[in-house]
Amino acid sequence: MSRRRFLGGAGLAGAGVVVGGAAGFGIAEATRGGGSGDGQVPFHGARQAGITTPAQQRLVFGSFDVKTTDVEKLKVTLALWSAAASLMTQGKPVGPTETAPANPPVDTGEAVGLGPQDLTITVGFGPSLFDDRFGLAGKRPAALAPLPALPGDTLLDPSISGGDLCVQACSQDPQVAFHVVRNFARIGRGAVALRWMQEGFGRASSTSSDQQTPRNLFGFKDGTNNIKADADAERWVWVDDEADQPWMRGGSYLVSRKIRMTIETWDSDNLGDQERVFGRMKESGAPIGAQGEFDALDFGAKGDDGKPLIDLNAHVRLAHPDNNGGVQILRRSYNYTNGIDPRTGQLDAGLFFIAFQRDPHAQFVRLQTQLGHRDNLNEYIKHESSALFACPPGVQKVGDYWGKALFA
Repeated sequence: MSRRRFLGGAGLAGAGVVVGGAAGFGIAEATRGGGSGDGQVPFHGARQAGITTPAQQRLVFGSFDVKTTDVEKLKVTLALWSAAASLMTQGKPVGPTETAPANPPVDTGEAVGLGPQDLTITVGFGPSLFDDRFGLAGKRPAALAPLPALPGDTLLDPSISGGDLCVQACSQDPQVAFHVVRNFARIGRGAVALRWMQEGFGRASSTSSDQQTPRNLFGFKDGTNNIKADADAERWVWVDDEADQPWMRGGSYLVSRKIRMTIETWDSDNLGDQERVFGRMKESGAPIGAQGEFDALDFGAKGDDGKPLIDLNAHVRLAHPDNNGGVQILRRSYNYTNGIDPRTGQLDAGLFFIAFQRDPHAQFVRLQTQLGHRDNLNEYIKHESSALFACPPGVQKVGDYWGKALFA
């Protein structure tokens, strides 16, 4: 399908979107019907959805490389993505699913009839976008400097790490989330190409006090003390007005890590050692020595043998803000499985870790440095991928697009 025909009556323009404007690209939505039925998260807003939004059950995460060297084509792609996102988050297709028999449909059609399903679409820009291709080197925020080598990074696979752009699609339905990345790749054909993609199931973090704490694939509750209050998010998640790059004010930084779990080794470990590794009781989620999941962690408590009840290298101790200068991050992780590893015959499964923060070097790097050196959990996990993206402010109104201020 040609880009010209897509922008014509058969594509997003035919679905109520017109691309034009003084800079070459503005988006005007002719019809904004479809309403606000159940399961719809508003797309337009000062901040991107999919960050502090209550975590959905399904994830499809795509990393893209920009193939064009024409900045205008890149801006067109981001404008079209934004317009398509405004439709998909309403449960609408990006264009007709039925056309003349000789032409491919504009929308791929697999999400027709499924509704919005709480869909959120979050887009970010990687450090590699700020090279000399588009004249953006002077606009890269200090916080978007590539992450340093961290403890445990020796097995990182560059083919599933990094990227110029990222798309995080979260939904209650896996097909709705997949539909986003598939159609973004189709819309951007010739300008961008998928670098890697990761699916996730069963949210592994709570981002709302209304949600129960989920369990990871080791069977332990994950994210009990995750950021849930607006005040904490303002301090630790959102970039404020003092940011060195104005275009990132109101945005956030995303770090992703694919963490392989050695399931078979873990499953052969005894319950007492599993609880020592995490520092929590497996069934209740309570800190060792306490009764309830949300009881305060007492790092000074000792057992009858005089040793700390919560091991000095327990995951919960090393990750806690009290032991990291108060630093917090917003975790928004998902479980994953890729079936069986043909090399070993063992399960290829684990945690696709996602975290949002105001400054990844001051927050994530600090936490991961401590965890990578000392965490008891390191015996059972392997970090296989790593990526960093700057997620700009939201698309506030019809006519805007992701990163518009960056390219101004």
